[in-house]
Amino acid sequence: MLGIHTQRAMLTLLTLSIPLAFIWFYTSTILIALGQDHEISIEAGNFNRWMIPSLFAYGLLQCLNRFLQTQNIVFPMMIGSGITALFHILVCWVLVLKFGLGSRGAALANTMSNWINVVVLVIYVKFSPSCMKTWTGFSREAFHLHDILSFLKLAIPSAIMICFEYWSFEMVVLLSGLLPNPKLETSVLSISLNTCWMVYMISVGLGGAIRSVNYASCIVQEFQMNWVLGVHKVHVWPVCVVIVVAISEGAIVGATTILVRHVWGKLYSNEEEVIRYVDKMMPLLALSNFLDGFQCVLSGAARGCGWQNICAVINLGAYYVVGIPSAVLFAFIFHIGGMGLWMGIICGLSLQVVALVTINLCTNWDQEAR
Repeated sequence: MLGIHTQRAMLTLLTLSIPLAFIWFYTSTILIALGQDHEISIEAGNFNRWMIPSLFAYGLLQCLNRFLQTQNIVFPMMIGSGITALFHILVCWVLVLKFGLGSRGAALANTMSNWINVVVLVIYVKFSPSCMKTWTGFSREAFHLHDILSFLKLAIPSAIMICFEYWSFEMVVLLSGLLPNPKLETSVLSISLNTCWMVYMISVGLGGAIRSVNYASCIVQEFQMNWVLGVHKVHVWPVCVVIVVAISEGAIVGATTILVRHVWGKLYSNEEEVIRYVDKMMPLLALSNFLDGFQCVLSGAARGCGWQNICAVINLGAYYVVGIPSAVLFAFIFHIGGMGLWMGIICGLSLQVVALVTINLCTNWDQEAR
């Protein structure tokens, strides 16, 4: 059944990638219609067109990753990602610098790397004894309409929950294109967003771990220990441990972010104005990285409990009722610029963390575990 669910997810994501590919193809037109700088919009459109094949690879990759994670097969995923990352560095250097393809070369490198990662995991799933019982080949059962609808009933709220959060960050970059100096603002906000996502991957790993721990299968496996620990502790202890790790990681990353603020901009640009602006943004990034890491772990716990609908509402309120309006207020009314946009994101993150902490504290874990 795990293999069939994975096939069902692959079918769903590949189908969804088709309309998304059309949106990516017309990125330039959409951005110009939204009032973005013409030159930036054209360049972004060219990048996205070369990224379209990567869209399909990324969808398959997510399914394969979850398929292996669910079985606690993590080490092969790490090896596959490591091989892909080493290859990616080489391909980026060749395409971007050696062949002079610029952003098109970067997009093409992303596409090639994602497909290589997919191929590595497919080979492992196909030939590894670890997956013999969970992957028995393609099945017609994956195409049953009723089961696809049941899958979508869980998948859509989960996707909405994450999209509400991710899109708010992207919207900040779009809003920066409407500020008086769009090239400077979008450059700095893009660097900030890239830095944020890079750090966020650590928290995503922690969140994925706690999400897996929270599934009922773990509670069943630990059932024999219930008379010692109490049912709720089987569920609560992993959450507590990962929260402590997340706070520690957030503090270390935040301190590191502030310490490297004078040189971080030089990794992305050789323009002095951009480097100075990034320097000013880094303390705000340190705070947002700390909050983002914390909420990512709590969100992982929530998804493990099946609270996608609740989290979608929380994310909607945190980012679109508080976060984005605050960003517009700071940037365009108080004229704080790009820093004001990021301050709005911090407001949304703060509300999200408070809401998720409240839900976890108010949960009856005895009942949840049962």
